[in-house]
Amino acid sequence: MRKVLAGPADRLPRPPYDVEIEPIFKALGAMPERYEVEKLRKDASVRTKPLTNALLADESVDVEDISIPGPRQDLTVSVVRPVATTGDDHPCIFYVHGGALVAADRFAGLDTSVVWAREFNAITMSVEYGRAPENSGTQPAEDCYAALLWAGKNLTKLGIDPERLLLYGTSAGGGLAAATALMARDKGGPKLCGLVLECPMLDDRNEKVSSQQFSTGPFFNSTLNRFAWRCLLGERVGGGSVSEYEAPARADDLSGLPPTFLDCASAEPFRDEIVAFASKLWEGGVQAELHVWPGGPHGYDRIVPTAPFAMLARQTRLAWIRRAFSQTC
Repeated sequence: MRKVLAGPADRLPRPPYDVEIEPIFKALGAMPERYEVEKLRKDASVRTKPLTNALLADESVDVEDISIPGPRQDLTVSVVRPVATTGDDHPCIFYVHGGALVAADRFAGLDTSVVWAREFNAITMSVEYGRAPENSGTQPAEDCYAALLWAGKNLTKLGIDPERLLLYGTSAGGGLAAATALMARDKGGPKLCGLVLECPMLDDRNEKVSSQQFSTGPFFNSTLNRFAWRCLLGERVGGGSVSEYEAPARADDLSGLPPTFLDCASAEPFRDEIVAFASKLWEGGVQAELHVWPGGPHGYDRIVPTAPFAMLARQTRLAWIRRAFSQTC
């Protein structure tokens, strides 16, 4: 069982939280002094179980689990289909869940697939990739890429339009989605019409200003981020041997990636690495759209879903996905 002591006090002043976040911040107090993988997994399970149950009971979608070959062992992919379908060729969102690389499962955040089915008539896929520390280095990303390859080879069979395959990742899943997109570019993988990176976890080095501003606190902070990266990379974390398939911020060249949407909040440790990644995309000639929502912590969309800025963030993501799907028709 891996543990890490809480980090030093934040060294720089922080941007303020939104007025709807501040009471939650005060009520939650400090984060634990130590992080443990099993505790993180248990907490994630408690948070996601009600949403998973609601998804499985939702009569507007059908959820099917499929076992596919993986790089080291078979992988489970959950496929969510709209029941009231129109047409044979559906757009598809290949979703990669978050969980700090060590926690949660393929159903974490998958409740949003009900919205995608309603808004876009979309099929959603989510893979059970291997989590750290049991799976290290590039292994989680290799699992995601293997599942994406399987999807690409079975699009027609699954009733998916090959021109409307979009890759979407949240938090740690955002980093894995970026790594998967890089693998698809480098290895001739399936064509992607878009890439959505929702508050992605991209950089193992924790050197940016936002990492120093948010090393402590009740929301996801850079101390927990360091722990998560160490679970994946061990002693190599922060060193020169880390590849872009492990930490996508290490990539020197992001050219050739699909049109990309990135968002984050102003009061979270990932903010500056996400802004830097967007700049690197533009440097490589990639069409990218970046939003930094003021006053939110990491995971604001789940913490205060009814806050005006969180509602606007969801509407903005949906609008971008709608354009990505319509521009390929």
